[in-house]
Amino acid sequence: MSDQAVAEYRIEDLAHHSGATVRTIRAYQDRGLLPKPERRGRSNVYRDTHLARLRQIADLLDRGYTLASIKELLEAWDAGRGLGGVLGLVAEVHGPWTDEEADRISRSELNERFGGRPDDDAVGEACELGVLERIPGRPDEFLVPSPQELAVASELYAAGVPLVAITGHLRELRGQVEHIASRFLEFTTEHVFARYLGHVPPTDTDAAEAAAMVRRLRPLAQQTVDAELARAMRLLATRHLQQHLGAAGVEQPSGPTPVALPAGTVRAVQELVGPDHVAEFVRAATEREIQARTMNELVGRGGR
Repeated sequence: MSDQAVAEYRIEDLAHHSGATVRTIRAYQDRGLLPKPERRGRSNVYRDTHLARLRQIADLLDRGYTLASIKELLEAWDAGRGLGGVLGLVAEVHGPWTDEEADRISRSELNERFGGRPDDDAVGEACELGVLERIPGRPDEFLVPSPQELAVASELYAAGVPLVAITGHLRELRGQVEHIASRFLEFTTEHVFARYLGHVPPTDTDAAEAAAMVRRLRPLAQQTVDAELARAMRLLATRHLQQHLGAAGVEQPSGPTPVALPAGTVRAVQELVGPDHVAEFVRAATEREIQARTMNELVGRGGR
């Protein structure tokens, strides 16, 4: 076969070059994901177009697409709509969402940072959480996807926090952060990306514009969370410190503490009883609530 000749493959050769199994190739044919081969005598003949299609399918599977959605994308491609914009959007979404670079750590260094003694259970939980990743063929070395996260855990441990408490806190925090991320995605989908979702799959132009929008919005989620976390920490840390200083015996103001009622509540009470009777009404309502709670507590005790 000359250099200009079109490459031809038996199904076994196609499987070897693509990395798919013969069974998988036949399943793709049955699903309509792969064009039918040319029939030559008693044999099927595949070409480079089949090899390229198999590599496209493998790439989309790696990106999290289902076979059903891949079929829609490939049908759009076959109809002449193109996949360039869609794959660009996929690459943008699957790209790094942080500038942090992964690192590696040896088992001995890990032991040294966390107590100096091997702890297989703690390492296993760290791998389960994705704080560490095992490296095939290197049992004494780990990949660290986020060195910052591992450094935080190391500092907390050095400050006296048990490892079990650190991992438990991370699990709880991860759930809360995933909720924030989900809400941000819902918000931006509704108000920003809905305009690009008129076609499934989106047109090449819409996908390219959506990819550019992802690049613009990518840092906003983290910037917003950073700003709000700083605000909340400043507010709550101050309150927390005041509470603990008070519990430690710091002198607190004696006597009743004034309580500011919302302006809307005050206006509603004024309309109900008149401006001259607001204080009397609030006092009576408070006493009534206290009496009701006392009665409920007494009834609850009697039922035990």
